[in-house]
Amino acid sequence: MIPKEILQKVRRIEIRTRGVVNNLFGGEYHSVFKGRGMTFSEVREYQPGDDIRLIDWNVTARTGTPFVKIFEEERELTVFLLVDVSRSGHFGTIDKFKTEIGAEIGAVLGFSAIKNNDKVGVILFSDDVEKYIAPKKGKSHVLRVIRELLYHKPQGKGTSINKALDFLLKVSKRQSVVFLISDFQDDGYWKALRIANRKHDLIGIHLFDQSEVEFPDMGLVKVHDPETEKEVWIDTRSYQERLNYNHTMKERLGKLKKESERIKFDLITVSTTEDYVEPLMSFFKQREKRF
Repeated sequence: MIPKEILQKVRRIEIRTRGVVNNLFGGEYHSVFKGRGMTFSEVREYQPGDDIRLIDWNVTARTGTPFVKIFEEERELTVFLLVDVSRSGHFGTIDKFKTEIGAEIGAVLGFSAIKNNDKVGVILFSDDVEKYIAPKKGKSHVLRVIRELLYHKPQGKGTSINKALDFLLKVSKRQSVVFLISDFQDDGYWKALRIANRKHDLIGIHLFDQSEVEFPDMGLVKVHDPETEKEVWIDTRSYQERLNYNHTMKERLGKLKKESERIKFDLITVSTTEDYVEPLMSFFKQREKRF
């Protein structure tokens, strides 16, 4: 049985994200993710200005009156949320953990999808795939997805984006819209990411905390790595130690951005210190201009 506090949290997220979806994301989502193509709807009599290439010659010959074919967009999409639930996500120095922000973003994307009558599927992963929820439609399904994002207790400690993408390719044979929500604290996943990016409409959402990039002066502190369970002492009073750490993290983030641009992998960066709405809206608007 799901604890009452989890259900209350799901309800709070539903209320918050429903407003965001209705006021901001509904139209943006629809215009950016347009569906698989056009499908035949009906025929009607030719009107001046209609494209003559759309004339249905069979119906025209049978009736003696020119008719044209009417097509409409084949809207239904399948949306997958690939969500990193590894222990490094349980970190945040201001208000929320990375995992909490990831859950809210997943809720926004899920509600946007069902509002447009799309299916939503979920793959939760750490150093292995831990949970798979097959794509379905409907509000109750998305609420289940949010509960899993909040309530799931990760079994693995590390992160394997490779395994998550390999699993995606096995369960999704048709092209889908895929949101990969992670802090990307992993290595060796670029080959799998390139393959998935070619087959699917893949968008990365990179979650990070500012202190991971700019370690503050807090004296001598013990740092615990939740994925490896290792603990090390860092003398943050030392300017050089902070400089070395900051340089390593910025180099890692720089590589992530550079490689993403090189293989044309859309990447949205979201900090725990800011509202995720602005970077998501900015991405949607920029992407809309490209199509």
